[in-house]
Amino acid sequence: MIRGSGLTHEEVIYYGLFVIHNLSSLDHLPTPFFTLHCPLPTQFFMDIAQFVESSLGCWRSQRSVHHLAFGHFEEVTSRIEIVPLGDADPEVLDLCKSHEIDPQRATHPFRMSWEGESDWDESEVIQGTTILVPIPDRGNPKAGKLLRDQGYAETIPAVGEYHLTPEGTFILQTEYDRAMAEEKIWFINPNFRLRVSLIKTSAGSGVVTASYSSEIRSLSPS
Repeated sequence: MIRGSGLTHEEVIYYGLFVIHNLSSLDHLPTPFFTLHCPLPTQFFMDIAQFVESSLGCWRSQRSVHHLAFGHFEEVTSRIEIVPLGDADPEVLDLCKSHEIDPQRATHPFRMSWEGESDWDESEVIQGTTILVPIPDRGNPKAGKLLRDQGYAETIPAVGEYHLTPEGTFILQTEYDRAMAEEKIWFINPNFRLRVSLIKTSAGSGVVTASYSSEIRSLSPS
């Protein structure tokens, strides 16, 4: 049972896969029925700074992936660590400079690292790290650009466009050379969040990969 949701982990995964299997765009993603049991107050997410601060820490993730091109399902379990970086961190400054963005506009940069295993290839260890730097729009702290030194769909530097909905859902869209990625993240409670991702063709006309993740904060020091 997922604490605070009233659902088992399997029910969360099955519902998520049903949703993303029938989507062509995350713009049409419905509010999951289980968020009604324990919603966070709408004022919880005032801006990107509070979203990042709520995401810091270690998370245990279980991700179900549907590779439509291969007709294959994949299960990935991983540990994710999100740590804050200073505004004057050399890597943050270099990333801003590479995109010709004034580092003074950056807020709450952070590093995300992950390590996990997949049932597709049990001998392979999935691991990586990336630096992410939010650049809020002037006059709108709920929207902006997200710089990252390693993309989600392609392992190259990327710039995405994000915004936060009134309900506190973080929505990110990133265009790459050969693909387009859409991602939504929202919290059921402060220690449990969900993530839905689509990787589409560069023209945005077809979904290549769809994934659904449930992430539980690890409260133990290990």
